[in-house]
Amino acid sequence: MRVAERRRGLLRAPLLAWQTLAQGRYDFVFDEMPISVRRMSPAKRWNLFRSGANLLHRRLRPWSMPLHMMFELTNYCKLRCPMCPTGSRNLERPPRSLDVGLLEQLLAQVGPYLLTATLWGWGESLLHPRLPEALAAVRKHPVVSLLSTNGQNLNDDRIVEALADAPPTYLIVAIDGLTDETNSRFRVGARLAPALAGVQRLAAIKRQRGQRLPVLHMRYIVMKHNQHELPRLESFAREHGFDMLSARTLSPLACGVADSVHLDYLPDAPEYRNYRYEQGRRVTRHDFVCQQPFWFPTVFADGAIVGCEQDHNGTRPLGALGDGVSFRDVWTSAQAARVRKDVRDGILPGFCVNCSARDRPMTSTSKKAFFLNPQIPNPLVCEA
Repeated sequence: MRVAERRRGLLRAPLLAWQTLAQGRYDFVFDEMPISVRRMSPAKRWNLFRSGANLLHRRLRPWSMPLHMMFELTNYCKLRCPMCPTGSRNLERPPRSLDVGLLEQLLAQVGPYLLTATLWGWGESLLHPRLPEALAAVRKHPVVSLLSTNGQNLNDDRIVEALADAPPTYLIVAIDGLTDETNSRFRVGARLAPALAGVQRLAAIKRQRGQRLPVLHMRYIVMKHNQHELPRLESFAREHGFDMLSARTLSPLACGVADSVHLDYLPDAPEYRNYRYEQGRRVTRHDFVCQQPFWFPTVFADGAIVGCEQDHNGTRPLGALGDGVSFRDVWTSAQAARVRKDVRDGILPGFCVNCSARDRPMTSTSKKAFFLNPQIPNPLVCEA
C-alpha cells in the first residue's frame, strides 16, 4: 500500500467505522472487482473494526483475524509461464494439493471473520483432485470467493458441474491473447478452445438456472506481443460469454527470473507498465507500506502459512497447521511476530527484495475493468 493510499484510508476511517459497526456494510474493490458486503455478522463487524486499528499500528500480535486470505488449492500446473515460479521450475516445494479436511477445519476457524477467500496460489486450482468438495467447503461460509484459472480443463464435465453447483463469487479466467499463437507466447502450452468452451457452458447453465454466480471474469495481461489486440478485447469477451473484463499489467516476481526476461514483455504504452523506467532500469519508490503479513496471509497446499504469497518457497513461514495447531495459534505466535517485525522495521526477507508491489505507483495491477453483463450489479452485492 502506498503512503498516500494509507492516508486516504485513515481519513475515511470514521465513515467506515459507522458503516461497519452500525450498518453491517463494507464497500471495497478487490483488484478492480467492486464488492459491497451487507448484513455482516456481529463477529465480522467487530473483527473488521479491530483490523483497521491493527493496520494503523501494524501490530506484531494482531488484535484481529485476517480480512483476506489466500488458499493454495494446488502448487502444480501443466503450463510453463516464464514469470511464474511453478512454470519456470523455480518452485522448490514438492507438488501437493490442499487436503480438503484441513481446508474445512481452517475455514471453520477463519470463515466467520473473512471478507474474501482467494482460491489459488502457485498452481492451477482446477487440477485439485477433489475440487467439488473444496468448492462446497468454501461455499458454506459467508465470504466473497475468487478463483483464478488458466482454463485448460475448464470444459471438463466434472469441473463445469462443480463450478455451477458451488460457484465461487468470481471465476477469473486468464487469457492473454485472442489467438492460440498470441496467448501461448506467455502462457506456454495453453489453448484457447477449452477455456472459451467452458466459459460458454457456464454462461448457458447460469441462464438456465437463473443464477448470477460465478461472475465470469476475463483477465488480460497487456504485454508487448499482445498490445495490438486491445481494441478487440471487449467485443471478444462479450462474444464468448464473459460478464466482466479487466486489463492489467505484468509484475515480475522474486522467483529467480532475470530482469531482462520481464523487460522483453513490456508493452509500449506507459499506462500498461507497472513501473517507471529510466535507462532500462525500474525506478525505485520509497513510499510503500507493507501490510500483507498483518491482514492477508496465505496457506500453502502443505498447510504452511506465510505472510505473503510472494514467499513462494515458504522461506519465512508464520507457522504450520496440523497436530493440534490452530490457525489462531499460528497467527498470534512468536514466530509470526518475528516475521512481521522484520517487515515493519525494513529488515526484509529475501523474497521481499524484488517485491512486485513496492515500486508500483498504485497497489492494484489492473488498470481498466468493464462489466459486460447488465444483469450483474456493479458493485456486486454479497451478504456476509
